[in-house]
Amino acid sequence: MEASRRGTGRMASVARTGVLILAAASAACSLNKPAATTPTTPQPPPSQALVADMKAFEQTLGVGATNNFLKYSTSQRAVYRCYFTGKLELPGSYRDLHLVRGGDAGCSVDRHKYDVFFYPAEAVASGASPVTPALADAPLERLLVVVPHEDFHSQTETRGSSPEVAEAAATLIGFLTASEFAKDRYGEGSQAFQRLDREARLFLHKAIIVNLYHDRVSALYSSFRSGTITRQTALARKEELFLALERECAAIVPDPVSFNKCPAAMNNAGLAFDNTYTRRYPAMFDRYERSGEDTRATILDLRRLLAS
Repeated sequence: MEASRRGTGRMASVARTGVLILAAASAACSLNKPAATTPTTPQPPPSQALVADMKAFEQTLGVGATNNFLKYSTSQRAVYRCYFTGKLELPGSYRDLHLVRGGDAGCSVDRHKYDVFFYPAEAVASGASPVTPALADAPLERLLVVVPHEDFHSQTETRGSSPEVAEAAATLIGFLTASEFAKDRYGEGSQAFQRLDREARLFLHKAIIVNLYHDRVSALYSSFRSGTITRQTALARKEELFLALERECAAIVPDPVSFNKCPAAMNNAGLAFDNTYTRRYPAMFDRYERSGEDTRATILDLRRLLAS
């Protein structure tokens, strides 16, 4: 999730105009050419029909129609992004991370010099995102969360919000909509519903932990910048804090199914990226609880909130 997917922060020079999408590889030549030379159209995977059903279901809950996920594209498996920042720098969100394109093999950024987070996103909130092979092949629960997450990003109100607000709102709506869809499609006794119904609250546990450690690491780096501690001491304490973060988030039970319990990269880039999603999430979840845990009411409430 993202997601995704998101942000136009201080990019390195090779990506100043936005995320650079990898070009499709050219076809290889062969001595044994097929009899037919007419190019074939990629056939939509079975999950395309499920995506269409989810998009129709979203609208019954108050999410406006979007042009996301209307077609299947094999031009690239995923959107490969490389976020990075200094060893003693911790931005507040992904918009302030450096960003360059990656490839299916990863990033070329110097990991000795920078903290790096390689993110092969299944989708990005472009407003016309296709179904990528990575999304089509994702586990059921992940697919059901990503689609409404990205569609909520494409709402007019969300596009005008800061990344920290937009990501928190879209993350919550992704979980809630996926749960409602699973209940409607598969029933309350289904494994899909039982697993998805707990995701929003499990992410709240993660958000509290991530926010706490982001504050602690930020305070550590402030001490270094002020000259209170040396670089060597700051790096040693940084390692201790990230080990403690990993222990605490790994202890979240039961295991979530549509997101990682811990930052995908246990470094400054991974923590800054996740903080974009978690910083305002407790406040969003509180609004959900005050709505009586009503998904449709929460969607309408958050759309009004973001519009203001």
